[in-house]
Amino acid sequence: MTEVYNFNPGPSPIPAPVLKKAKEEMFNYENSGMAVMEMSHRSPLYEKIHYQAINQLKELLSVPDDYEVLFLQGGASLQFAMVALNFLPENKEAAYVLTGSWSEKAAKEAQALGNVTTLATSESNQFKHIPEVDLSKVTEKTAYIHLTSNNTIYGTQWSSFPKEPAVPVIIDMSSDILSRSIPWNDVDMIYAGAQKNAGMSGVTIVIMKKSLLESANEKLPPSLSYKQHASKDSLYNTPPTAAIYITSLVTDWIKGLGGVEEMQRLAKQKADLIYSVIDGSSGFYTGHAEPEARSQMNITFKLANENLEKEFLTQAKNAGFIGLNGHRSVGGCRVSTYNAVPLNHVEKLKSFMETFMKENK
Repeated sequence: MTEVYNFNPGPSPIPAPVLKKAKEEMFNYENSGMAVMEMSHRSPLYEKIHYQAINQLKELLSVPDDYEVLFLQGGASLQFAMVALNFLPENKEAAYVLTGSWSEKAAKEAQALGNVTTLATSESNQFKHIPEVDLSKVTEKTAYIHLTSNNTIYGTQWSSFPKEPAVPVIIDMSSDILSRSIPWNDVDMIYAGAQKNAGMSGVTIVIMKKSLLESANEKLPPSLSYKQHASKDSLYNTPPTAAIYITSLVTDWIKGLGGVEEMQRLAKQKADLIYSVIDGSSGFYTGHAEPEARSQMNITFKLANENLEKEFLTQAKNAGFIGLNGHRSVGGCRVSTYNAVPLNHVEKLKSFMETFMKENK
């Protein structure tokens, strides 16, 4: 069997030690005779998993005491609507920064529920950069600012967020959570599907300031109310127990390696390996993102023509490199170097890219 080097953009790799531990204990958790997925979510055995995952997220991300951590379902896509349902009243508007497909989708869902304005966009430049945000455009009518921290399809990432905004800032961090520190003084809420850096698909992590939570819409169905989920410690309905268990193991793994600071250092090291090939290729590989906006999680590039790209992807797949196709909406190639992608796998890909270039120039 050919060794697989998994660069899928999501769901993406889960750390090998996490999979090993899950294999050993998931189906007979603490010798209970039950798999994690079989236990009552009201039982002490499951509650231990649940609260450990919450507490370790707080520790790893240095979450202040005045923030709430929630485990929800429906992926980040449901958050597109829940954010507007909870925080966009009729007499206000939400300001969205558009940096790619996911931020556009978030704005579209909000538009179905209330008034939305575009605070900034990089669409005219094919989303190759992160636009400047003019906070003077934020008015008393602005309910919140929404942005997407890392743009998986176009390969761009915010290096820093708007400073000291006058209204709440809400960030979709699905593809770079747990790979960077979060400046909580400038951020009121983040949300993230777990399946890239925080575990497996099925659970969505939401972290929000309690004062923001207090301002949420009181007239929603309970299942769509952040207040309701917070009041029940994310146990209002049956949570995705197996996914939360995997998140607890992933946070264990990150903590054991040195925390988010070490993940951030490794993210840069891995991304730099691939960017060095692109920058040194004399145009054989052409990166999509402008250098100052490059993502540490998703590296996007193209080759000279479609036939050469097809040959590159075919040879890469035959050599065991999985998930290098660019998103179907933009084509090209994409290398996703999430937390669980081993450094030596990135080194092997770098070597493959260099060899392919020498043989096809």
